[in-house]
Amino acid sequence: MQALAHLNLSSLFDTFVSVASAFVLGGLIGLERQWRQRTAGLRTNALVAVASAVFVDMAQRLGGNDGAVHVAAYVVSGVGFLGAGAIMKEGANVIGLNTAATLWGSAAVGACAGADLVAEALVATVFVLASNTLLRPVVNRINRRPVEEETSEAVYTVYVVCERDRQSEVHERLVDMLEQASYPARTVDQHAFGEDEAELEAQLFATAVVPEQLDEVVHRLSTSPGVVQAFWSSGSDS
Repeated sequence: MQALAHLNLSSLFDTFVSVASAFVLGGLIGLERQWRQRTAGLRTNALVAVASAVFVDMAQRLGGNDGAVHVAAYVVSGVGFLGAGAIMKEGANVIGLNTAATLWGSAAVGACAGADLVAEALVATVFVLASNTLLRPVVNRINRRPVEEETSEAVYTVYVVCERDRQSEVHERLVDMLEQASYPARTVDQHAFGEDEAELEAQLFATAVVPEQLDEVVHRLSTSPGVVQAFWSSGSDS
């Protein structure tokens, strides 16, 4: 039987050490994730590390170091797809990036263990855990700091409320006046505003303006036919 022919107690023990190391180290990474109630917790990270170790160890036994290197490359891409499933977009926010990166780290730990680099796997585990724990207070502190206006990219928007039956005319006038003032519009969105009026929302290409110049444009717009009111505002780019 081929199974008995391939049975080698020394190699089997080597595989056990590799997979057990991956299980323990992947479990440590997953324990931190589980403690914080993240999507990919204890079992997921342990499984990713164990599976990576098994694949790399098998490839090393069958094809030597070259085979292990090739399979490790496939592990990297395969776990990348797995991590992509943990990433979700909610409005303007993207969540799950850290979970996906942690899964990638668990795969790296498992690949090291499968390649009989247990010490390297331990080092990788320490740094993955440090990234998720020691850097967390730093990130929170930075996120709580108010955004300084001079270091953020500003977005300038001109709003015009006009009579709905003159919407096209006011739209053209708005674009022309902004271009004449050297503040061309990047986009102009139109929305219904009440029963008989419409709102034009023009976002500028400019990331810095002279307030007096934009005030002058808005004043001219507000006094033009068909315009009910006009104003502008600025905010940071999200």
